[in-house]
This record gives sequence, C-alpha cells and structure tokens, in this order.
Amino acid sequence: MLVKNAENRGQLEFVSLESLVPQDHLLRKIDAAIDFKKIYEFVEDLYCEDNGRPSVDPVVLFKIVLIQHMYAIPSLRRTLEEVNMNLAYRWFIGYPLNEAVPHFSTVSYNFKHRFNHATVEYVFRWVLKAAAEEGYLDTEAVFVDGTHIKASANLKKQAKKAVPKQAKRYAKELYDEVNKDREEHGKKPFSDDSDKKSPEKKETVISTTDPESGVFHKGEHKKCFAYEAHTACDKHNFILGVHVTPGNIHDSVAFDSLYDELCRYYPEHKTVVADSAYKTPWICKRIFESGRVLSTCYTRPKTKENGHPWWTYVYDEYFDDVICPEYRALHYSTTNREGYREYKSRAYLCKTCPTRGMCTENAKCEKTVLRHVWQDYVEMAEHVRHMAVYRELYRLRKEKIERVFADAKEKHGMRYTQYRGLAQVTNWVKLKFAAMNLKKLATWKWKASHPGPDGGKRTGLGKSAAAIFAAAILVLFPFPLSFPSKKPAMA
Repeated sequence: MLVKNAENRGQLEFVSLESLVPQDHLLRKIDAAIDFKKIYEFVEDLYCEDNGRPSVDPVVLFKIVLIQHMYAIPSLRRTLEEVNMNLAYRWFIGYPLNEAVPHFSTVSYNFKHRFNHATVEYVFRWVLKAAAEEGYLDTEAVFVDGTHIKASANLKKQAKKAVPKQAKRYAKELYDEVNKDREEHGKKPFSDDSDKKSPEKKETVISTTDPESGVFHKGEHKKCFAYEAHTACDKHNFILGVHVTPGNIHDSVAFDSLYDELCRYYPEHKTVVADSAYKTPWICKRIFESGRVLSTCYTRPKTKENGHPWWTYVYDEYFDDVICPEYRALHYSTTNREGYREYKSRAYLCKTCPTRGMCTENAKCEKTVLRHVWQDYVEMAEHVRHMAVYRELYRLRKEKIERVFADAKEKHGMRYTQYRGLAQVTNWVKLKFAAMNLKKLATWKWKASHPGPDGGKRTGLGKSAAAIFAAAILVLFPFPLSFPSKKPAMA
C-alpha cells in the first residue's frame, strides 16, 4: 500500500556526532592513525603568546585543508560549505552542529601569510616519519618522474621576454673534467672567463597572469601554461619528495634538487628508477659514483634517416679512436666546452668512400662523431638495463610513480591548480601529497588492527576460498596438467 512520509523538518532531537559517524569511516581511520596535537609544536612560534585576538585552532585549519585535498574539493570556499553541512567533516574538526565553522578567508589567509613553506614541509615530513615508524616505507628503490599541472593562467595573455639562460648545476664539475681531458690529450685548457662574460639570454614566452608558470606543449597535449611536479615515491607508493618548477623545465634539469632531498632524508636507497629523460651523462655519473644504480629504459637514437646505424660506429678504448662502418679510424680532434670529445675522419679517405652518402654530407668530406667525457656512465646504465632485477624494477614503474600521478589527478584534483606563483603552488602540491600519504597510512594501520576473518587483509582470496578453488580444479581436472614452457627446449 502507499505510504506517505510525514515531514518532520522542525523536530528537535538530541543527537551525538560520535554516534552518527560510521566506525569504518576514512576520517575516523585518519584521526586514529596520527596524533594531530603534534601540529601545535611546530606552529607555536608563529603565534604571539600574550597579545592579539584568540586564533582559530591551527589543528582545525590543517584538518580543513586535509579534507579539501582528501576529497578533491576545488576551493576553500566550497570546502567550508561542505564542512558546515557534512556530519563526518564536523566530527573530524571537532565542531558540534550548533557551532559556526571558520570562514574560508580565515583559512586562506593563514595558509598564505602565516604557515610558510617550512611549516608545510614539516607537515609533509611528519606524515612520512609516522609511516616510517610503522615500517610501511620501502626506500631500497625510489621511482622518479614528473607530471604537469595546468596553471591558472590564460594562454592568450602572454608576452615575450628575454631572460638569462639558467646555468647548469654541474657546470663547475664539467669545466674541471673538460680541462683535465684536454690536458691528457695535449690540448690547452679553457680559461675560466665565466665571471667576465655577461650571462647569455634567450627569448621566452611568459604569462602576464602568472609569470612564474611556463609554457607546456608536448605530443597531443593542448598548449597551456603549467607547472611540473618532479616527484619521487617508494615501492609502496608513499611520496618521498617533490620539487615544483615551471612547466617548461626539463626533467633532467630539475633532477638535482629532487635528488638532493632524497639523499638527505633517505640515504639508504640503492636504486633510482626513472625513464629515458633522466639518462643524461651527469645524472648517470652522479648516481653511479655514489654507489647506487640507475635503472632506466632504452633510448631511441636520433640518427640520420637512411644512414648508418649508430652502433656501427665503435669506440676503440685502447687507441682512443672511433671505427666507422668501413673500418676506418676517426681520430681524436678536441674536447669542446659542452664536454664532448670530437672524433674526425680523414677527408682524403672519405672522398673515395662508397657509403659516404650514408655517413656524412659535409662539404669537406669529413665525418665527426661526438662522445661525452662521462659517456662511460651512460654505458653503465645501458648495461644495467639488461639485468633481470633492474628490468623488473623498471617494469614496476607504471604501477608506482605513474599510479601516484593517476591517483593525484583523478581522485585528489591535481589536474589543475587555482593558485598562482611558484611558492603557493609548491605548498599546495605538498599538502596534497601529504594528504595522500596520510590516507594510505591510515588505511594500512586500520587494516592491521582490523584483520579479516582469515587473519589477513580484506583483499584477494582468503585461505578457505583458495582451498575451495583448488578443490574445484581437482574435481574438474583429475589428471595432471602440463603447460608449455615459456622458452623452447634447447636441442
């Protein structure tokens, strides 16, 4: 029969938030996983002890921002609206139903003017430290990559500007190595006149809305102003560090700042897993010289079309020559300032070479092959690539760092940012990654204290289910099963 519900909107009731929030709610897991009172310790110096108006509890402010990043709420204004109406959110920040939540401008002002980069960094490291104390971090191998975040800037509002070229981080090491190599070959070393020269400038496009962002255009992606978050994670997908740059900074250029952070907090790591963008001479040298290993992938060579393959030019270490496909020697000529040794052929031999058209179109009939002074380290990375253990680590990359980026963009709203300026975007990204780490930590701790019926995690087949499955297989196939091996047997 039809039943019509009576509207009792004005009815008064005595309720408790504690009884209304489910026991397995995510915010309950987070509240039990970590002691939020620790926040008072590192924000105490940011407040006056005996003067001024009473502040909003800083723990409440941080919890509100964590809610925003945890549930991918696009703005603080919308976040406070949700907190005002959501019972679980109110329980998490400790506000009863009849108490007004803080104004969104209060939260925004505190995170823009009071809680600086050091405070956000402390929160980020505090969550990681809690995960390490629980034994959840596995930093033997770290996975490194970068992802772009669309900036809050209109592509049409742009201007061209001449900016000085950024000096290489390893310029001093490269300069010393080049001069040492030149002296070993009997060449005059370069003079260090970098202080006398004015820095070179290049013309670049900047945004008039957010000048600290950079133009990003790659493949099928739409051209836009963006930032890039260069990120590292461990085997369990905990984000270990992040370095934010404009979107037009190459991954290999931003690697040093990120790697300095990794070496500072996690010096015990043994392997760095990265894609081919990081397989540069300097990065290979830095990692291998530190006693660690770079696990990377194959890099397709950029050679001349319809020319000789790159591997047909063989370096002869004993004679310090390069042997061409026609078995002629290209002798050492010089070492340039960029750190490349130049090996040049003899013009009188190349003039009569039958495959000269596949080798060079130089007017002097001269072929030049470049080899970096740190090329040995790149070859070490190439040898490591074929080892089974490192090949398996690189295979996991799509399940680790790529999964982190996918979760951050799809579940936590990191596809684009409403903030402007490198400092604000950096704090925004670190708080988002701190929320992701905290979510994982809370979920794992809750599963450890609330095991499933079989004593393990509530994922996959339990022991009883696995036994039933095995019995069903024996009933269906009572005879022994044989499967072909992956590799054919040797004759």
